[in-house]
Amino acid sequence: MKRVSTAILGAMAAGGLWLSPIAHATEGALGRPVAGTNVSANAGVIPDQPVWIANLQQIYLDGSIDGARQIPIGGRTTAGIDAKVALTLATIMKVWDTGPGAWNFASSFTLPYVWTTVHTSATFAGPGGGSFSRGSSDRASNLYDIYFSPIVAGYHFSKTSHMALSFNVWAPTGHYDKNALANPGLNTWTFVPQVVYTHLMPQYGLEFNALAAFQFYTRNSATDYQNAPLFTLDVMGVKKFGNWGAGLVMGTVQQLGNDSGPVADRLNGFRGHDFALGPIITYDTKLGGKAPLSLSLRWVPTVSSKNRLDSTATVQATATLVF
Repeated sequence: MKRVSTAILGAMAAGGLWLSPIAHATEGALGRPVAGTNVSANAGVIPDQPVWIANLQQIYLDGSIDGARQIPIGGRTTAGIDAKVALTLATIMKVWDTGPGAWNFASSFTLPYVWTTVHTSATFAGPGGGSFSRGSSDRASNLYDIYFSPIVAGYHFSKTSHMALSFNVWAPTGHYDKNALANPGLNTWTFVPQVVYTHLMPQYGLEFNALAAFQFYTRNSATDYQNAPLFTLDVMGVKKFGNWGAGLVMGTVQQLGNDSGPVADRLNGFRGHDFALGPIITYDTKLGGKAPLSLSLRWVPTVSSKNRLDSTATVQATATLVF
């Protein structure tokens, strides 16, 4: 069974799919997933042909939590936070030569670079949060924690219905300083089991994609902070108009339980959630008439949030080349 055109586009999506970038999580209100940025067109389709995929992704987020709430950062708490994050992710994916059967497999590796700036209104310290200092600002730019997917397993229910399963890992390779407000890394391992489903309706030029994942964090040894597991769900519908496509993306991050540790306990577990919704446009073509190229641009502002960054300026641009 040959799924060349659909599967190649699916590989493009998969090349940028397994990234779960920085923002919106637990300690510091800055963790891994950004609601609405993880799902892509044809995301559940792994090709039945051996190819390489190169993906470049840029995410920009400008978010805040108002000064009436305290935020855990580096073993202390702050009153309110304003943060800007620009994350560049370069991914290479190899689709293995497993033939045209129902199952196909791939592996990927991502090298991220982050620029971030953080401003707080005030800082509290001490076991009861009693000592107080005025707000401060910090910025950082460096390589972020690396991300890899040892195996991505794709299953083809039919020519129009597909699924991809993966177990993904964030490694704490980025620099971390517990006394800094802005850090290029999180100082935790994060394990991400994930499932993606794609349903195509070519007769109407429509497609539906859904991505669900859990995120499990190890304890931050520098601050004794344990992030609770997260559940993420992103859903996207796209209508194709020739090479162009337009659609809607919805995403949510839900914290499953309370955070723990000295600072988290003072904040009653700092449990939170968020929901984002926005439009996406896509464009598919071929370089030199042979190498498929996929481009996309989305805007997914926060609709509601608690204990997570509230952002009206979450923008994501991607470019993926299959060769």
